[in-house]
Amino acid sequence: MKKKLRLIFLMMAVCLVLLPSLSGCENATKRANTTDYWQTIKKRGTVVVGLDDSFVPMGFREKNGKLTGYDIDLAKAVFKLYGIKVDFQSIDWSMNTTELRNRTIDLIWNGFTVTPARAKVVSFSHTYLANQQVLVSKRSQNITSFQKMTGKTLGVQSGSSGAEDVDKQPQLLKNKIKNKTPILYDSFNDAFIDLGANRIQGLLIDDVYAGYYIKKENDPNSYREIQGSFPKEQFAVGIRKGDVTLRKKINHGLYVLYKNGTLKKINEKWFGNTAPVEKQPKS
Repeated sequence: MKKKLRLIFLMMAVCLVLLPSLSGCENATKRANTTDYWQTIKKRGTVVVGLDDSFVPMGFREKNGKLTGYDIDLAKAVFKLYGIKVDFQSIDWSMNTTELRNRTIDLIWNGFTVTPARAKVVSFSHTYLANQQVLVSKRSQNITSFQKMTGKTLGVQSGSSGAEDVDKQPQLLKNKIKNKTPILYDSFNDAFIDLGANRIQGLLIDDVYAGYYIKKENDPNSYREIQGSFPKEQFAVGIRKGDVTLRKKINHGLYVLYKNGTLKKINEKWFGNTAPVEKQPKS
């Protein structure tokens, strides 16, 4: 009995020690989600953008290590309007909203899909690019539909909108695949390596990534892209809910780039004349 009482008192003491720090963390999170940091960003002259630096063509590193991509060009062009430099920071994509909430980064700008779940924890800029999830396989696997993935191994990126789609609509793909569980990857690049080695037979991936990656392969015709019934998507910038001014600045910047032709040039640079533009950005 005495041992039980000592254990109870010890647990109570630990709780009393931890409560202030836990309360402090909660308060810090609350401040981050309700504070408008535009003046802070403007004063330091730099905004920090979080990204997965292997997501072609949105933001990725070339063989020489240089960071490049559609969203890289777009983010720089928007903040050039305000005389602010962009510091791009590689993050674990599955932790993107946590990094934003903790103020490790100011923005998530890297092919970030608008979803109801994400909208509960972040604000979104106006959408600027259309996207959809496609199933990529090697033609040698003879997979021509989602149904043909029955008993096969599927890969998805951890924390991606594709992973969310698989879980939200299991009847489309999840219930068909081996063990009814996809293989999770930190990056699409790793997933493509396994696809090429036949360690997985299908990869659910953003159409913009698949199209660009496959086009750069030695034998693009060895791949097949299959469109399913997952909903169409839109890319936008993820912003802390308290950063109302920052959101307005980004939205206005996208509108200015659309009006002066810069957005069109960036689209054509990365996607040619068939850029999957979502719609004209609002002012």
